[in-house]
Amino acid sequence: MTVTTPTNGATLRGTKSAILFDFDYTLADSSRGAVACIEYALNEMVEDIPSWDACTRTIGLSLPETYKSLTGNDSPDRAATFSRLFIARADQIMAPNTVLYEGVTGLVERLRARGVRLGILSTKFRYRILQILERYSLEDRFDAIIGAEDCRDQTPDPEGFGLFLERLGVSANEVLLVGDSLVDAETARRGGVDFVAVLTGTTTAEQFAPYAPSTILESVVEVEAHTG
Repeated sequence: MTVTTPTNGATLRGTKSAILFDFDYTLADSSRGAVACIEYALNEMVEDIPSWDACTRTIGLSLPETYKSLTGNDSPDRAATFSRLFIARADQIMAPNTVLYEGVTGLVERLRARGVRLGILSTKFRYRILQILERYSLEDRFDAIIGAEDCRDQTPDPEGFGLFLERLGVSANEVLLVGDSLVDAETARRGGVDFVAVLTGTTTAEQFAPYAPSTILESVVEVEAHTG
């Protein structure tokens, strides 16, 4: 696979043989399930329930960071309690309340048919991502899925990205990372990999600008037009 040079960002380096996608707000919309899990956990902890917008802005953060962002409380014990409650509720409701964006299934199949190697890097648990992909018959279409249970340190720490490179036997210059958040952009920066931003999350093009993404797309499906 080759990638064309975009006109609205940094120059892409060399030929890309693999694409690494974030999951939430990049390939899928999990907002309904995520907000319900946040509300459940905070209600059980007798904490104030934030607005829908405040909750959705945390999607993509680790659960301890989500708790800190929503409450301003940096207590590790409270964050651990929040995480435990969130996960317990998510095991019940997250998969059926998450939908892939329109066109993602076709995009994945076309990229694979062209020999592109595909991966997912997410703060979501790998087993939960697989549950969602199974509903779309895509569970075996990704060469590597790196989830929260695979890494000691979550993104933007580059540990998960390093695992992806190791499992596929590729170099950073061969990979394109696609994501919707500044966490994804920072992961790409720390990993030394070219980054494509999508605007299906809560981050604006202006907020992405300091990271000089290779291109900024309205939808992940448009990434195909930047491959040759």
